[in-house]
Amino acid sequence: MIKLLHTADWQIGKQFGQFEADDAALLADARFAVVECLASLATAQGVHAILVAGDVFDAQGVADKTVHRLFNCLAAFKGPWVLIPGNHDAALAESVWTRAVRLNAVPPNAHLCLTPELLILESLGLALLPAPLTQRHTHSDLTEWFASAPVPADLFRVGLAHGSVQGILADGIHSSNPIAAGRAEQSGLDYLALGDWHGTKQVDARTWYSGTPETDRFKANDSGQALIVVLPERGALPIVTAVATGQYHWQQDEIDLQVPSDVDALLHRLAGLTVTDVLDMRLSGRSDLAGQRRLLEAIGQARGRARSLLADLSQLRFEPTTEDIGALKADGYLGDVVAELRAAQTDPAAETADVARDALALLAAILDDRRATADTGAAS
Repeated sequence: MIKLLHTADWQIGKQFGQFEADDAALLADARFAVVECLASLATAQGVHAILVAGDVFDAQGVADKTVHRLFNCLAAFKGPWVLIPGNHDAALAESVWTRAVRLNAVPPNAHLCLTPELLILESLGLALLPAPLTQRHTHSDLTEWFASAPVPADLFRVGLAHGSVQGILADGIHSSNPIAAGRAEQSGLDYLALGDWHGTKQVDARTWYSGTPETDRFKANDSGQALIVVLPERGALPIVTAVATGQYHWQQDEIDLQVPSDVDALLHRLAGLTVTDVLDMRLSGRSDLAGQRRLLEAIGQARGRARSLLADLSQLRFEPTTEDIGALKADGYLGDVVAELRAAQTDPAAETADVARDALALLAAILDDRRATADTGAAS
């Protein structure tokens, strides 16, 4: 029996440019933390070896400090780490991998499989067949050599590859770095550890994508996990268990507001966010001025609780009610402008109805802020 930990797609050095700088830095830092988590998990689980199926680094040009830091994160697991390059960190003639070796950053128990050559770990009774990417995009199946590889019959036979298994994508969609469907069975593998898809996915009885151990995008793809793989004996089916490893929970909500109770429900949702939440929220529909005020305040507070909150309000229409307008106490010229805008936005035949509605919402918000400021000054 042998127990392995299968992981991939660490994307060390990822920038997260869509976020504010402080949030982006913490999300990037979490990718180092999850590698330390994997090392501790493997030790606690009594794993014999850790397999990393590509895209360890997000780009070739990561800083030397990043390279050193990544390999230092492996320290908690003393057994063998087996790593292959993926499309983001392909084994070019000069690459992040050659730089890591030159920097003397790679620990003795880390095996960098930069060429398609058999790696035998005799003490474990394990033969590893790697298919490293030597360029970012290939159009031939780099796992073809697995079937003819001369492996002693008494060794577990495990493959590592990074790419797209054929037949999984929708018909008519072609991807680079293809891997033949049924490769594990064709090559007599006990297990085939794959990388490239960022979500956990079983391809067949012996073939799995582990997904990224720390979620990095707004997509419900079962990410943030690693796989514990038990091979009971040579030829037996693997026993695969997904283990949660990610720190952050990425969510994407599209919410349509139509009545005050919708705003109440959204505020309740925002109040429940914690420091582990990364939320992309896109709002549509409509709200009165009071709802707008409550919503903007709740978003501001939630940004202080969540790891990151992206809020797109561009499709949300603010429609002041008669009571809202009355409370603004807009008289004189401003009162005339408000009346004209209200009339224009309710005329379905008017080409400028949407413009008038937006202008009224903006003017109402400005007057409401001015009123709130005046009330605060009077109270003090």
